[in-house]
Amino acid sequence: MTTRPPLIGLTGLNGAGKGEAAKHLMTLGYAYYSLSDILREELAARGEPATRDDLIRVGNELRARYGPDVLALRTLRKLRPGGRAVIDSIRNTREVAALRRQPGFVLVAIEAPAEVRFARVQARGRNESAATLEEFLAKENEERRGGEASQQLDACLALADIRIENTGTLEELHSRLEEAL
Repeated sequence: MTTRPPLIGLTGLNGAGKGEAAKHLMTLGYAYYSLSDILREELAARGEPATRDDLIRVGNELRARYGPDVLALRTLRKLRPGGRAVIDSIRNTREVAALRRQPGFVLVAIEAPAEVRFARVQARGRNESAATLEEFLAKENEERRGGEASQQLDACLALADIRIENTGTLEELHSRLEEAL
């Protein structure tokens, strides 16, 4: 019997399949947490909408004010002691560093080509602030290589312990995820 890690972090570009990976891990007994939920809570407290642009803005504000690892630290306070958890939406290297201090943490990058990701984002129907592939890629570039208090997706992808290409079916993603873990 294989022992799965107690704490799995998910990183990846928009539409890569992090949410689907998290859903599958939940079927395997993992509790779900998302760093983006911290941002949604903050926006709700302010009475502001939770658009993609607002999530990015508030995340950058919180990192600048409280430190680049603030979202990870706030999420870690919510974890059940001794339980298994998956943490979604890791976008800053200091978030990775804070999570790596937890025993058994593994960072998984979920990846897919831009065209595939854009189609998925369009299909889910959220306010993504990008109506075309070009707008989608421009918005993504803002998130890829930010400073210390911003999103640093490229750097987080580079820190991944496991990389999973998600270009097929959900069943293939689930199989690759279980095999990798």
